[in-house]
Amino acid sequence: MKRPLTPAVALLPALAATACAPQSAVERKPLNIIHIMTDDHSYQTISAYGHPISQLAPTPNIDRLAAEGVTFTRAYVENSLSTPSRACLITGLYSHQNGQRRLGAGIDTTKTFISEILQQNGYQTGVVGKWHMRCDPKGFDYYYIFNDQGEYYNPRFRSPQSNGEYVREEGYSAALVTDHAIDFLEHRDKDKPFCLLVHHKAPHRNWMPEPKYYDLYEDVEFPMPDNFYDDYSERGTAARNQKMSIDKDMEMVYDLKVIELKDEKSYVPEPNSYWSPAAAGLTPEQQEAWNAAYGPKNRAFVEANLSGRELAEWKYQRYMRDYLRCIRSVDDEVGRLLDYLKEHDMLDNTVIVYTSDQGFYMGEHGWFDKRFMYEESFRTPLIVRYPGGRQGEVCDRLVQNIDYAPTYLAAAGIEQPEYMTGLPLQPLCKGREPRQWREDLYYHYYDYPAEHRVLRHDGVSDGRYKLIHFYDKDKNGNVVMREDELYDLEADPSEMHNIIDREDIARVRERLQKRLDEYRTQLAVDEY
Repeated sequence: MKRPLTPAVALLPALAATACAPQSAVERKPLNIIHIMTDDHSYQTISAYGHPISQLAPTPNIDRLAAEGVTFTRAYVENSLSTPSRACLITGLYSHQNGQRRLGAGIDTTKTFISEILQQNGYQTGVVGKWHMRCDPKGFDYYYIFNDQGEYYNPRFRSPQSNGEYVREEGYSAALVTDHAIDFLEHRDKDKPFCLLVHHKAPHRNWMPEPKYYDLYEDVEFPMPDNFYDDYSERGTAARNQKMSIDKDMEMVYDLKVIELKDEKSYVPEPNSYWSPAAAGLTPEQQEAWNAAYGPKNRAFVEANLSGRELAEWKYQRYMRDYLRCIRSVDDEVGRLLDYLKEHDMLDNTVIVYTSDQGFYMGEHGWFDKRFMYEESFRTPLIVRYPGGRQGEVCDRLVQNIDYAPTYLAAAGIEQPEYMTGLPLQPLCKGREPRQWREDLYYHYYDYPAEHRVLRHDGVSDGRYKLIHFYDKDKNGNVVMREDELYDLEADPSEMHNIIDREDIARVRERLQKRLDEYRTQLAVDEY
């Protein structure tokens, strides 16, 4: 059955299962490639997706991409964590295949990077901004990368010309990343195609806005999710034991920037309590502007002496305002980059992708952060502007970040290596009806014990039903705990009700378990 793309009005994802598949997508003429990736950007805060939060804080420049391309409403990651997601992009491999399972476990540098393949086939390659892998950029003609996560204010960069040193530059991270992206475009060999990765720090924790936006949204009350006060009564150990609650785990000084509390006798030092405007890299003049903006707000908060739900809801609003202020700067810089491409007649031969390294919680279940296979974390924004492709339309096929590398190779006219199992997105971008497409997705999260205390888990989702298998291991690597959860996303899109034991759903459970076992076998997964 043919299922055409739908117009890109503000839509929530359609959750019917799909059954379609890729056609040959290799381009005859190599196209330029720009991959814009933000850090922890939720689909809920892009106005093209239509979520109520985003309607109060619109993203007009990202929406320009949506109007000129395809918005994917069911795009997912294979491991909802920053560095593993970046390793997936650069290798086209799942985490257990490329070695980057956790934040601290380094990528296997013997694996071929897509940048190397492109470079060997005549492309100029560049990466600017967040790299965040414990190796040098491999296969890149140009790089200008942050130190670790990078800083919001006056960040340090390393380049081939900096002799291994990170050199501080004055300015805001999003603007400086765009500056270096444009520098690459200005000085490239105009006779060669290029691939440029533009990787922003924002809106990563602790959500520090650009000075011009310190007061943006100050009078806006953002809607709280209906399940903000979720008690996790119908779920297992993982949901109950996490440490990512806005109410309980978001820090008053580090996250919410109420540095005045450090002087309160009742203040209990927090894990990240070292933070201050000066530690954030602000110059004295910048710190004065920061104090002028946040000082009055913070003093009013301290004087109010909030507690209980009033305090939790104040924290939610402060979190949303700072997070969305960071998004506003990213959106500005997306617009600046698009304007440059338009002014230099590059839009007709350049693939432009906007995405995040994973999703993020905007208070759903009372949470911030990511990691879980639950929808807000597992799902990521994805907008693709493809030359000659569909414009202003929405695609609800199941896609995953293992598809980026095959897509870029196809755009370059390069055959996909057999070891890559992802699917090129060209047929979906161009409106062709694929003969087959994936019917489900595999996910695996490994980073436990670690910050936020989210248990290891893997699982499979067919877009309607999702089976998640949580597990824990002892110090010898033996599995000592197993718990399964099953959700019907059509009946329960917020994933509040685990139906794993319902008798009427037994066939669904058996079918998904069979697919999960097949993934584990076919992908040679070595722990679960």
